[in-house]
Amino acid sequence: MNIEVSVEIDAPPDTVWQILSDLEGWPSWTPTVKEVRRLNGPSFGVGSILRIRQPKLKTLDWHVSEFQEGRLFTWKARSPGISVVARHVIRSNGRGSIVVLAVDQQGWLDPVVKLFFGSLSRQYVELEAQGLKRRCEELASRSGASHDA
Repeated sequence: MNIEVSVEIDAPPDTVWQILSDLEGWPSWTPTVKEVRRLNGPSFGVGSILRIRQPKLKTLDWHVSEFQEGRLFTWKARSPGISVVARHVIRSNGRGSIVVLAVDQQGWLDPVVKLFFGSLSRQYVELEAQGLKRRCEELASRSGASHDA
């Protein structure tokens, strides 16, 4: 199962990165995450392991496999019969940012997971994109207002 959602955000990429890379803060801007906990130290980069608890889904440990500060990160999780790769990419569009959130699930259980959780998974990725957009634009508007004063 492959899911990809793009969203334009009226905030610069560094503002988007600030929100996206504050992993423990995710529950404050998306209802799809109840808790994020770092399992191997405070730094965030390749090799980081994070335990994510989501409503209606199994709690999984996510291992960061690709990381470019301010630009992207990819993490992977495994459960019996299924592996999941999620990618988060931020690009400038000249006026703000474009964020691409992608999830790829594979494994012998993928058809079953897709049947029972496919629409929920797509809904979660879309909610995450919209929540990120809202939080980043709120932060950018507050920052802009303080710079104008």
